[in-house]
Amino acid sequence: MVPATGHPPKTVEDLLALGEGVRAELVAGEIVMTPAPGLPHQRAVLNLALSLTAWADREGAGEVFVAPVDVYLPSGDVVEPDLVFVSSARREILKDQVRGVPDVVVEVLSPSNAARDRSLKRALYACNGVPEYWIVDPVGRTVEVLRHARGSYSRAGLYGGEDSLVSACMQGLVLSAAAVFTRRLG
Repeated sequence: MVPATGHPPKTVEDLLALGEGVRAELVAGEIVMTPAPGLPHQRAVLNLALSLTAWADREGAGEVFVAPVDVYLPSGDVVEPDLVFVSSARREILKDQVRGVPDVVVEVLSPSNAARDRSLKRALYACNGVPEYWIVDPVGRTVEVLRHARGSYSRAGLYGGEDSLVSACMQGLVLSAAAVFTRRLG
């Protein structure tokens, strides 16, 4: 497969040659680099990570990881989602990186990545069979939960305000959508 640029496809080796700390992904034979996210993005990631980790630890459900962490998908693509949840049942995919399909992938929208996360990455995660994909919008203050079925995603819920977010992959999780975007003070 030749990427749209007309150049030979990039490989995992090309990605790794960039070195640690470089925000880059390998998608469809192209290396895509992104700038560091802004504070609303970071706040949402941190709030989700704290809440989901507390739930996972309490339930013994699995592990939560935040970017930067590479996820090696069966398609050969290497992505760096903002957050991933890997259940205890799938812990065999946890090696030096995540090597397989996580239970939940979360992307928090930023101005530089919103269109890509809503289309290209949605299609990529669906193609690889990621059971649940969350799209977090700090501007609209919503969390869209998509569930995988028969090769594509359908919306399971759009949560905002005081809605309680639910997840088929995280049984027993109770999370106020507003808490994802709220600044936490001491």
